[in-house]
Amino acid sequence: METRQRLLDAAARVFSRHGYAAGTTNRIAEEAGHSIGSLYQYFPNKDAILAELAGAHAEEGIARLRRRFEEGAPPNSLEGRLRMCVRIAIDLHRDDAPLHRVIFEEAPRTPEFLRMVHEAEEEFLEALQALLAADPEVTVADVPMAARLVVTTVEGAVHRIVTHDPPDDLERLENALVTMLMRYLTN
Repeated sequence: METRQRLLDAAARVFSRHGYAAGTTNRIAEEAGHSIGSLYQYFPNKDAILAELAGAHAEEGIARLRRRFEEGAPPNSLEGRLRMCVRIAIDLHRDDAPLHRVIFEEAPRTPEFLRMVHEAEEEFLEALQALLAADPEVTVADVPMAARLVVTTVEGAVHRIVTHDPPDDLERLENALVTMLMRYLTN
C-alpha cells in the first residue's frame, strides 16, 4: 500500500508539473523512486493512475463541501451565503490548481468520475436553491434558474481564473463574484 500511495503522490506532482501529455509513466516511476515495472504492478497505464487521482480529488472536494454545509447554519445574509459558496469554490480550486486543471481539462474522464462530479453539483445546486428560495433579499423571478446560474458562474469563473491566471489576492476574485451575484439576485 505504501508503494501504491508513493506512486500516486509522485503522479500528482508529475501531472502538476508537466501536464497530462508529458506526464508519462516513466516520469512517474522515476519521481517515486521506483522502476517502471513496479509501477505497472499497481497500474496498467497513466490513465488508471489519473483516474484514481481524479476520483480522490473529487471525493475530497465533495467531502469539503458537505463539511461546510454541516458545520452549522449558513450565514444570515444573502451576501454571506454567496460569499460562503464562492469561498468553497476557491478553496476547492486553489489546492494544487495545476493538478485540478489537468484532471478537468486535459485528461480523459471516466463515466464514474463524471457521474460523481454531476451528483455533487446537483447536491450543491439543491442546497443553494433552497437557500435562495427562502431568502427575502432575492428578487429574481426564476429561482431554480438563478441557482443554476450562480453555480455555473462561480464554478466557471473560479476554475478559469484560479487554475490559469490566479491573482495574488484571491479575495479580489471573491469580492468581485459576490458583488456581481448580489446585483443579479437582488435587482
